[in-house]
Amino acid sequence: MDVLSRPAEEFVNDGTVEELWAVKAVDHAEVHFNLLCSVDPRLLRLTPYDDEIYEQFRRMFPDMDVRVVNENELKSSDGKTKWRAYMEKFNRLEDFSYGTLLRSDAEEEFRPENAILVVRIQFWAIEVARNREGHNDRVRMKFRGSNVNRDAE
Repeated sequence: MDVLSRPAEEFVNDGTVEELWAVKAVDHAEVHFNLLCSVDPRLLRLTPYDDEIYEQFRRMFPDMDVRVVNENELKSSDGKTKWRAYMEKFNRLEDFSYGTLLRSDAEEEFRPENAILVVRIQFWAIEVARNREGHNDRVRMKFRGSNVNRDAE
């Protein structure tokens, strides 16, 4: 019997894999936030494809508020359909569909209450837009040097 034809109930997620993913996702979020606190976000490049990512994003999502991302709109049926079409344009990029944590409010630090699980291309699109449109500027002014995401030693 082909493994793909077996009932989904027979498969369980490996807790170790999930834990490792969560650690990697949090590490990525913290590194990104620390970059925002250290570097002028308008000068920050997240990928070699930032220009294309931004142009396509604003072409397909011209009115999306990236300062405070509405998770319900992002993950609605219509939202998923639009994002799927957007993502297909970037399926050649490594890790484009990797699970990533996005701050819902651009002016706040990364913390569980301010995190949305998205795929990496959504993260890039929204964060590049935030950088270029000035929504991440306050982070640098507000949190510079505070290392808000580091555990106390």
